[in-house]
Amino acid sequence: MTGPTPQPPLKSLVWPMRLTLAGLWAERLARAFWPLWTLLLATLAALAFGLQDVGPLRWAQAAGAAIAILALVLLVWGYKRFRKPTVLDALNRLDTTMPGRPIATLRDTQALGVKDPTSSAVWRAHQERMAARAAAAGPVAPDLRLSSRDRFSLRYVALTAFVMAMIFGSVWRATTVAGLTPGAAVAMPGGPSWEAWAQPPAYTGKPSLYLNEITAETLELPVGTRLQVRLYGPPEDFTVAQTVAAVPAPPAEGEVTPAAAVPNAVPGVHDLTVEKSGELSIDGQGGREWLITAVPDGAPTVEVSGDMVREADGRFKQGFKATDDYGVVAGRVTISLDLSKIDRRHGLVADPESVEPVVLDLPMPRKGERTEITSTLVDDLSKHVFANLPVTMVFAVADAAGQEGTSAPYQVTLHGKRFFDPLAASLIEMRRDILWNRINAPRAVEILKAVTNLPEGFIRHDRAFLHLRVLMRDLEAKEASLTVEERDVIAEKLWKIAFMVEEGNLLSALERLKRAEDRLQEAIRNGASPEEIDQLMKEMQQALNEYMRELAEEAQRNPGDQEQQEGMQGMQMSADQLQEMLDRLQQLMEEGKTAEAAELMEQLREFMENMQIVEGQGGQGQGQGGPGQQGMRELGETLRDQQELSDDAFRDLQGVPRPGQEGQQEGQEQGQDGQNGQEPGQQEGQGGDEDSQEPGQNGQDGNQDGQGGGDERSLTDRQRELRERLDQLQSGELPGDGTEQGEEGRRNLDDAGRAMEEAEDALRRGDLDGALDRQAEAMEALRDGMRDFGEALAEEQRENREAQGGENDQFGSADPSGRDPLGREPGEDGARIGSDENMVQNDPNERAQELLDEIRRRSGELTRPLEELDYLKRLLQLF
Repeated sequence: MTGPTPQPPLKSLVWPMRLTLAGLWAERLARAFWPLWTLLLATLAALAFGLQDVGPLRWAQAAGAAIAILALVLLVWGYKRFRKPTVLDALNRLDTTMPGRPIATLRDTQALGVKDPTSSAVWRAHQERMAARAAAAGPVAPDLRLSSRDRFSLRYVALTAFVMAMIFGSVWRATTVAGLTPGAAVAMPGGPSWEAWAQPPAYTGKPSLYLNEITAETLELPVGTRLQVRLYGPPEDFTVAQTVAAVPAPPAEGEVTPAAAVPNAVPGVHDLTVEKSGELSIDGQGGREWLITAVPDGAPTVEVSGDMVREADGRFKQGFKATDDYGVVAGRVTISLDLSKIDRRHGLVADPESVEPVVLDLPMPRKGERTEITSTLVDDLSKHVFANLPVTMVFAVADAAGQEGTSAPYQVTLHGKRFFDPLAASLIEMRRDILWNRINAPRAVEILKAVTNLPEGFIRHDRAFLHLRVLMRDLEAKEASLTVEERDVIAEKLWKIAFMVEEGNLLSALERLKRAEDRLQEAIRNGASPEEIDQLMKEMQQALNEYMRELAEEAQRNPGDQEQQEGMQGMQMSADQLQEMLDRLQQLMEEGKTAEAAELMEQLREFMENMQIVEGQGGQGQGQGGPGQQGMRELGETLRDQQELSDDAFRDLQGVPRPGQEGQQEGQEQGQDGQNGQEPGQQEGQGGDEDSQEPGQNGQDGNQDGQGGGDERSLTDRQRELRERLDQLQSGELPGDGTEQGEEGRRNLDDAGRAMEEAEDALRRGDLDGALDRQAEAMEALRDGMRDFGEALAEEQRENREAQGGENDQFGSADPSGRDPLGREPGEDGARIGSDENMVQNDPNERAQELLDEIRRRSGELTRPLEELDYLKRLLQLF
């Protein structure tokens, strides 16, 4: 039975019930009105931070009206959702937290067996047990979680903003909202009758000033400072006078000026911007007067510092200094061509095509002050037509106020990557001429033809030579109507080919060493920078180490070669002596003693030539070697013959006589006077139909396309013989048969055979262009196959040495004393590389730590090339 106001059945439940009821009130109020109090907290935070004083008064009034309407909507929404909690709700909440719902049991009455004493006794016992359980009840905490209703946690955002406003804001600034309402001119008792603020521009980093608390008569404010004065008394009681801001001219007669265009159009509010020094005064009760000095924002300045430096990889470095009162925000450098300083010869005789100046962004520090910046511009313009030409650089920087300062024009030769290989340098020069003006294309074609006329011994990069020949055909076909897009594509290809020639892909360690020596000598003659010399020295040292290691391995593979042993005995040089010679060479270059450096370079070359003589003598005495080595030699001869055939085909395509053919041309032309009616294709290559005939038919056998150099066979016959020779090699024994490297090598030989067959068909048809492309593919496949077979052969030799075990001690070195070309003792385990001598004098752990520290130090030097930094980063990840 329930009455109008349910009461707890036990006195001990009174306070738990009241506390639970209060929790229900808090829970339902929070769920219904959380959007409203979130809006109120956010509004109070904005007012405490003075957001109402930032914009015009009309904006603040409009925002206040919108907030008021939104608050009213949220209030109605919350009222409709709110349900007033009752005592019964509190008792039910308590009852649900206890097992058996004891409160409901105590409030129930016996329905059956009232007159039965036994049933009544059982009911009383049950109620007593439930009463004891209910007596232990405690208040239930409310569930104030609103995450399901506030998915974006707006209440926490508003609460955080309110707390921050209470800490860093001002409660007094929140009271200025009273001045936003119409008729709010009367100040509240005890409050200020006026307020004023000075807000310097944000980029100055200066704080806002509350002028009510400034008692000094003079103020220094940056130009652009915003002055805001609010009057809370009757307008006639206060007068604001100022001479620091420009006063707008009065409107013309009949002209209506919008209120928004007048700074002080809102009554009681004066909004000014400091433009010059002057006075600001507030006349009236508690008025004040200040003498304001406007501090102008000076324009930023920038100047060049130091000379331009060229990095070994072609990047340039140019230092600069920039200053500003409050900090530089951005900068740029404009690079334009200095035509008056250019040597207008050769490909630069013609006027250059229109090229836009290069604009680069200056690096700005990410942290710290920017009032004084000393930095370095690092960039790579090696591919640009301006590279290595005189240019004018103009640096410019800007501050936050939009002011800009520029440096004096800086005349300098724009550093770019320099190529020390003669062929690479000529390709880059032709590339520059084409970029300079497209009318230089025919001249570039003629020069490239002359450069590639006799490539033997001059062009050592076969793949680059093939790419160059294809590019020359394209350029010659398009030289009359070369578009800008086609020019850029050809320039990019020329860059890649020149880079291939400069870097090289020489498989022989001796050839790599020769190329490194040639590049270093060329750099010495051309006066290269210290960075370039250092890079070339490292390349030569690496090539020298590889060559010496190759000699040691060759000595181990041929232990019975007495001539090589005797020759190497007289040429032993320790690693320290060799390194000392290289260090001395680098020191002489850094000191500018080029003559002494050239003399030392010649001594090093003589030493290497002696090593080459020994290597050649050893090669003569070693015989044919095993079947695998014999196959490798025959593959090398096939590749060399294929290269010679491709060169002859290219000469025929250009119409250039082959070596040894010049003396035969006149006689051939005299003997062919009666054949002038033949087609040009028959004069050069017999057109293809003649080639397809069997040898001996017509008595010619295509001799017109194959004569020269003592070889009277046709190009088609030579290509067929090379293909048949390759088939015979594939049917024989090659290194690595049955291994992964060996199978991959045979697959590459299959590709080479198919390319040779297609080249043979193209030659038979008279299609020299197509034949050259197929021959290039055949040579590429042959190189890949030889690389695979070489790896397989090295693996076989390593396995044989491991199987022989201690026998390696008997022939571990070509020197009878057991030393390698660097004078080191071999290890007891017969390893090719290594020594029983203690190469690390200190503790190995200490040495390892030193190496790790050095890697970390170098990885922290951001001026190093990106490739080196990436390599060091990978080393740190491994160790």
